[in-house]
Amino acid sequence: MKKNSVLIFAFSILFMLSANSQSIFGKWKTIDDETGKEKSIVEIYNVNGKAYAKVLQVLEKGKEDKVCDLCTGANKNKPVKGMVIINGLSKDGDEWNDAKILDPKNGKEYKCYIALETNNKLKVRGYIGFALIGRTQYWTRVTE
Repeated sequence: MKKNSVLIFAFSILFMLSANSQSIFGKWKTIDDETGKEKSIVEIYNVNGKAYAKVLQVLEKGKEDKVCDLCTGANKNKPVKGMVIINGLSKDGDEWNDAKILDPKNGKEYKCYIALETNNKLKVRGYIGFALIGRTQYWTRVTE
């Protein structure tokens, strides 16, 4: 009986770790799809079942304190570091969609969806109108 309890406990721990690593939530390193350079560390977090993403750190040398001068509205001239760039994605099967992503580089918002490619690779697609017309970035999970 004691042996079974230990096995059940061990499998429970493995299951929880596995489920956590298959989540979109956590810290991600963004990679510029045009230059291939690392841009920032973004944290994707959950609020009431919706996914949000906030810039934790700007990795580009000389741009650590950059403000979003091309943004409009509440983000105009606000620091990119700390800015929420994805607002309220909803889970839809294996994807998260039905929200917008802000590109601080040009200040524009796009429809977006995200999906895990692998446990450590996230597909982030921003688009106008149809998902066929847009850009895709692949973010990598930050392991601490």
